Amino acid sequence: MRNFINIKDISSKDLRKILNDAKKRKNKRKKISTLDIDPDRPLKGKLLIQMYEQPSSRTRLSFHIAINQLGAGSIIVKASELHLGKGGESLADTAKILSTYGDGFMLRTDSDKKIEDFSKNLSIPIINLLSPSSHPCQVLSDIFTVEEIKKKPISKLNITWIGDSNNVLNSLIATSVKFKFKLNIGCPKNYRPPKFVIDWVKKNKRKIYLYNDPKKAAKNADVIFSDKVVSLNDRVNKKKKIRDFRNYRVNSSLLKYAKKDAIFLHCLPRGNEVTDDVFLGNKSKVWQQALNRVHVQKSILLYCFGKLR
Repeated sequence: MRNFINIKDISSKDLRKILNDAKKRKNKRKKISTLDIDPDRPLKGKLLIQMYEQPSSRTRLSFHIAINQLGAGSIIVKASELHLGKGGESLADTAKILSTYGDGFMLRTDSDKKIEDFSKNLSIPIINLLSPSSHPCQVLSDIFTVEEIKKKPISKLNITWIGDSNNVLNSLIATSVKFKFKLNIGCPKNYRPPKFVIDWVKKNKRKIYLYNDPKKAAKNADVIFSDKVVSLNDRVNKKKKIRDFRNYRVNSSLLKYAKKDAIFLHCLPRGNEVTDDVFLGNKSKVWQQALNRVHVQKSILLYCFGKLR
């Protein structure tokens, strides 16, 4: 049994195994419809319990498809529908019940501590669907998309992030350490990654490159990432934050500083941080990026159950 909570806690070897398995599985589904189950039915008889404490579109839909294609079943519950918290049941007792009924638990939450507490009390794997400090399923799928399009290991590419320091960037930073690629970050000085993230990078003898000027961050980039300036977990003055990021919008002028064949990725939903001509242009691969969530998440599930090929 393995958990999938943070990229930084998973070995580079295992992360690469997940990506390799996802590539094989995607290739084998080229002539199979969405509702058809994979012929090997690797998770037949398994039940995955998903709990969403925050809104979700791509994560919810892609995991629903992934679970079905692997031959497993799933139940989606809301925290408000359980006895957890308001009903007077402790988290530890809820975890034991989940472990009794299900084979795996998947949580999207606004509390890192809740994921940690569940992991200590569950006897089944837990997958982090999103937390304030991490979005591992999203970012590992993004690495898959980059390598699929660029047809080379990400270690040979220059990756740029333009925007706020959030859970997605934290996971991207972790993958830059695991896969040893150059990561440039363009953001205002007051919005740089937190100290615990920077310290972890240094501890692992790697470096990320921080720029106040988005043009410098975008120079010679193979890939430019962006995300909403005001994210789900923000408890800030939104108008001020949007104003602080007014010069960090990804537009066609900024893309000129990247390589000619650079691509644009965005985990969605989008806001004003990217212009329509970029988001809907030929450099944008956001729809392919979203679709690949299904394939990589299938392999993440197999990793958790010790069934990677």
